[in-house]
Amino acid sequence: MTGGHTDDEGPAHPAPKRRGRPSRKSGTTGPDARTRILEAARTEFAERGYDKTSIRGIAKAAGVDPALVHHYFGTKDEVFAAAIELSFEPALVIPAVLGSGTDGMGERLARYFISVWENPASRAPLLAIMRSALTHEAAAKVLRGFVLRRLLERVAETLDVPDATFRAELAASHMLGIAMLRYVVRAEPLASAPPEKIIEMVAPTLQRYLTEAE
Repeated sequence: MTGGHTDDEGPAHPAPKRRGRPSRKSGTTGPDARTRILEAARTEFAERGYDKTSIRGIAKAAGVDPALVHHYFGTKDEVFAAAIELSFEPALVIPAVLGSGTDGMGERLARYFISVWENPASRAPLLAIMRSALTHEAAAKVLRGFVLRRLLERVAETLDVPDATFRAELAASHMLGIAMLRYVVRAEPLASAPPEKIIEMVAPTLQRYLTEAE
């Protein structure tokens, strides 16, 4: 097992780079690498926007080979979608918002949504996502797909009301409108209003959208 050079690929020789396959350099594989890539992607999208962010730039910021980004996430659209999911964490939050029954659902949804935007760590990438979706159809398509498939469809599945998907979309449009005016446009007095005041006033409307039968 020791000795001179061999033409076979082995532990003593780094694997040649191939399209679509990550290199095996130390520190560029495993969960830590994936996490670094995702965090780098959030930062790149936040600072550069969708159009100017590239797989190569994300890889450089994460300290990995671009092939590793493709290995974990595929295309730039898929990296973008993963960055959105990292900000919203639907797998963790949706059960908490919806799993306690319909009573208070509007308030729980409003509180969760506002808390995500009030957190500086998640606000920056979300601002980039909103701005990118307004100016680039590819980004808008990814955002629509995420909102529809990962959020609204799961909300609608729990509702025992007519037109559940339509109602979930109305609730989402309400919250996205608040996000646009408060955090992107910064329209006053909404931009300076205390979060609790917004939650108090918005929750009954969300509750009506999601739970009241016609």
